[in-house]
Formats: sequence, C-alpha cells, structure tokens
Amino acid sequence: MTHPLDDPVRSALTGPHAHLAQRRGRIVRYPPELSRFIAIPHPTTAEDWADAAALVGPEQAPIAGIVVAPHDDWKVTGVGPGLQLVEDGVEPRNDEEAVRLGPADIPEIVAFVARHRNGRLFTPRTLELGTYLGIRRGGALVAMAGERLRPAGWSELSAVCTDPAHRRQGLAVRLVRALIAGMRERGDAAFLHVTHDNTAAQALYARLGFRVRRPISMGTVHIPAEQLRPGNP
Repeated sequence: MTHPLDDPVRSALTGPHAHLAQRRGRIVRYPPELSRFIAIPHPTTAEDWADAAALVGPEQAPIAGIVVAPHDDWKVTGVGPGLQLVEDGVEPRNDEEAVRLGPADIPEIVAFVARHRNGRLFTPRTLELGTYLGIRRGGALVAMAGERLRPAGWSELSAVCTDPAHRRQGLAVRLVRALIAGMRERGDAAFLHVTHDNTAAQALYARLGFRVRRPISMGTVHIPAEQLRPGNP
C-alpha cells in the first residue's frame, strides 16, 4: 500500500477532495477553474493517455509529485526538481491577528498573489480547497497562507506570501503555525512542496520543524489537439 503523499493529487481527489474530482477512466483532476492539477497513474497505459486527453483537452496539465513520461507527441512545457517536506516537531499556535479569508476577500487575494508570488494563479474558487488565513495592517492584506491538496490525513501548505514591506516580522511563520493548529484539530498533519533551488524557504521550514520526506518532480505537459477524442465530460 502506497503512502498518501506518494501521489498527493490522487489521494486528495479520491479522499477529502473527492467531491471536487472530475474523472475519466483512471485519470482524475480538479475542475480547471479551481486548480490545474491532474493525477496520472504510473505505470501509464495508452488508454490512460487517451482518457487524459479527452478529460483535460488542449490545456497544460501540471503533474505533481510523480514522474510520468509524456506519451507520443505530448510536450513537456515545464519541469523542475523539488522537495516534499513534512512536519516533524512544528509547534502549532493560534494567532489572534490571523483572520480567515472568505469570498468577500477574493478580489484582494487574487491581486495580492499576482503581485507577490510571481504571477502564480489564484482563482476565485481556490478558497474551496481549504482554510486561508491573512494578516492585515491598516486594513490592507500584508501576509497570507492557506491549504491546497488534502490527501488522507494530510494538508498541504500553500500560497504562503508576505508583502515585501512587511517581511522579516515573522508573519508567515505565525500564519503557518496557526494553520497547523487548525489541521491538528481535525487530525491532519502538514506537508508542503518547495523547489530544489529555494534554499531560503528550505532553511525557514527546517527551523520551523519540517524535514525532507523525498525529492519530487513537478511537471507540466501540454496535450496536442490532434490527440483529443470526442466525449469530454
């Protein structure tokens, strides 16, 4: 039996996030307006790739945590090594200044993430994935962090960012501790992914109480239109 974090996208979409899953054969993914992660089994058959083409269409499909070689004319449009970290002695701590972000905050969150996380996508439905917390100063959002993938018994920390003018104040650490406090209450443990070259983040999380579980490869494949077939759900 594999560990839930060996294929966190599939574990999430067949577990706590099953209500969000779109499926075709053995392929499972999030609704594209929510997240673009897709779980492709390994080893993969030609039928799996055909099902993926029919389900995803001519989009880019991120594949997280597992290495799957693309089929035939499929193109790898982005790939990078990373590390999967798991909590190992993190001290959870509620924070009175950390507020839960909700639908009314979405326009500000989208703009904040676009400014401070290199344009990474945050859609109006991303909040459906889990709890997102923020800290405000003068009414403006200056730091945030949240949850993304939810494999069984685990929750992925994501969208951790702080406005440059408010860095070095420990705001991100406070939000991470507060999120983990909530995870512990429902019986989940925290994990996250960092790129291999982000040594500053790795050092920060090590000081917090995270350890490396395994190296991963984060890949993005593009499905050519000629590989599509009728019958998209």
